[in-house]
Amino acid sequence: MGERVKTARSHREEPLDAAVRPVSLWRDRDYMAWWSGNGLSSLGTAVSTLAFPLLILDTTGSAAQAGNITAAQMIGTLATLVIGGALADRVSRRLVMAVSPLVEALALGAVALLVYRSDAPVLALAALALVSGLAGGLRTAVAAPALRRLVPKEQVATATAQGMGRDMVAHIVGTSLGGVLFSVTRWVPFLFDALSYLFVTLGTLVIRRPLGPDRDPDTRSGPRPGMAADIADGLRMVRRSGYLMFTIVWGALLNAVAEGFTLLFIALLHHRGGGPTQVGTATSLALVGGVIGSFIGPWLMRRLGALRVLHLAAWVFAASFAVIVWVPEPWQIGLVLLVGMTGMVPLNVVTESYQVRLIPDAYLGRVAATSRFCVQVVQWAGPLGAGFLADAMGVRGAILVLAVAMITLALALFGGSRQLDLLRTPLGEVRELPLLTPERPAHP
Repeated sequence: MGERVKTARSHREEPLDAAVRPVSLWRDRDYMAWWSGNGLSSLGTAVSTLAFPLLILDTTGSAAQAGNITAAQMIGTLATLVIGGALADRVSRRLVMAVSPLVEALALGAVALLVYRSDAPVLALAALALVSGLAGGLRTAVAAPALRRLVPKEQVATATAQGMGRDMVAHIVGTSLGGVLFSVTRWVPFLFDALSYLFVTLGTLVIRRPLGPDRDPDTRSGPRPGMAADIADGLRMVRRSGYLMFTIVWGALLNAVAEGFTLLFIALLHHRGGGPTQVGTATSLALVGGVIGSFIGPWLMRRLGALRVLHLAAWVFAASFAVIVWVPEPWQIGLVLLVGMTGMVPLNVVTESYQVRLIPDAYLGRVAATSRFCVQVVQWAGPLGAGFLADAMGVRGAILVLAVAMITLALALFGGSRQLDLLRTPLGEVRELPLLTPERPAHP
């Protein structure tokens, strides 16, 4: 049963007076509880993400076995994303946000125990990673609708950017911390990650605002449609908006290209004589670029407008593909990646923040989860295709092919100008799509 709210319009924010500036999110107690809890969880995830392959490589020497652990967790997340989106629109989001991390904590705690006892078969580790992924998919699905309740509409882009920047900083710190903890003793990184999930639950429980969903008045006098019908309604809502249809498909293709590029830049560094230290440095520079992008993204949206930022970011990212082929030194490759990621993050801020503002609260869980699922379900094709290209035509040739693909995606933004016309509207003035009703079905 969804949470009750004190007023009938709790999730439909009224426009602020032009003279009133929103209070800084850093001074918002509820927002900070959400931000810090999820930040500590991201730090723990970065620690265990490094520790898992190190553990498997040390015990089995098999890179394929290490990949199986990562694949199991990703499969688990994808398996529950869409279901989690439907749950976010029909049961207490606070409950999902509080319980799912506890399941993740138990799974990682069990991993720590197995490693501590020197009894950690790969099959058991993969099963626990799958369980963690299943719970993580539910938690991820609730994130967007919960954030919508926590921040004013004028600050959605800022909150989205701050979340991206937080996770990138956590990844930078967590990668180094994971190596240190693993060198101390193998089980400590997994216990660290298990404990980090508890802060998500704690942060959720101290939030005072209702997180929804509101009770649907159409279901008070009769049974509510099943989960399959809820998921179908989410898809109908996506089809109603040309903006959503375009950005979901475009974002999925972009994600596949970006994942392929990630593999190839490591191969290029190796080809240029870079060792593990150089790879780590270049990766850190890329993440620093992401952090910079998270800071300037909302500022650029206010100064240039969301549509211009989207075009500019896409072309900056495309240019980084082409330039990286010609720079000779590993540190120069890192600097090019820094610039590319500085453009990539504002692009994501634009698409995600407008999606959050466009979708009514009653459907946001389903639509956000469907969008994330579509984007992630094809990301495996990027590294796979990039690997085949590198074997067939060399690393430089493969990167140039991806550069052409990225330029094509940037040009597609001009072709989708009608679907992207929404981005000409300031974020705070975006009107929600009308609710679906049985009497008035959605039209594409």
